[in-house]
Amino acid sequence: IASDGQVFVKFGRIVAKHCLDKRCSAELLCAAEQTHTISSQLGIVARVKAVTAESKSSSELLVSNAQNLIQAVLHVLKAAEAACIKGLRQPPPDSEEEAAAAFCLRWRKNLLWHRAKESLNSDRDELGLRKTRAKAEPTLTAMVQERSPQAKNTPKRPKPIKGHAVMDSHL
Repeated sequence: IASDGQVFVKFGRIVAKHCLDKRCSAELLCAAEQTHTISSQLGIVARVKAVTAESKSSSELLVSNAQNLIQAVLHVLKAAEAACIKGLRQPPPDSEEEAAAAFCLRWRKNLLWHRAKESLNSDRDELGLRKTRAKAEPTLTAMVQERSPQAKNTPKRPKPIKGHAVMDSHL
C-alpha cells in the first residue's frame, strides 16, 4: 500500500508541474508531499511490525496509517481534478508525463460531456430550476478505481452519445 501511495505522489507532482494555475499547483504539491510523508511513514511502520512481536497497538497503528494514506491519496485526486479543470500545459511527447496528462484529459472530457448532457435536461422543479439526474459527475477517483485490478465488470470508457462531442482547446 505504501508503494502505491508513491505512485499517486508522482502523479500529483506531474499534474502540478503542468498546471496552468499556480494556486492549484501549490495545493496539489502540498497534497502530494503529505501523501509522500504518510506513505513513507506507513512503509516504516510496516517494516517494524514485520520484525517485532504481534501486538494490538502495532496493528492499530498500521491500520490507522493505511487509512490516513487513503485520505491523503483522495486529497491528491481532488486537487488534481481542480488542476485539470483550470487546464494543463502540453507535456513532452512519449513521456510518463504525457500519459498522466492524457488520463487527466480523458477525465476532463468525461466531466464536460456529463455536464453538457445534464444541461440538456429540460425537466424543471416547482421553482423552475433544472433537475439533475441521479448519476454523479465523473471523478478521477472513480477512474482510478475502474483501472484497479479489484474493479470487475466495469466499463473502461463511457460510450459517447451520437451527435455530441466535447471540444477542448488545451489540456
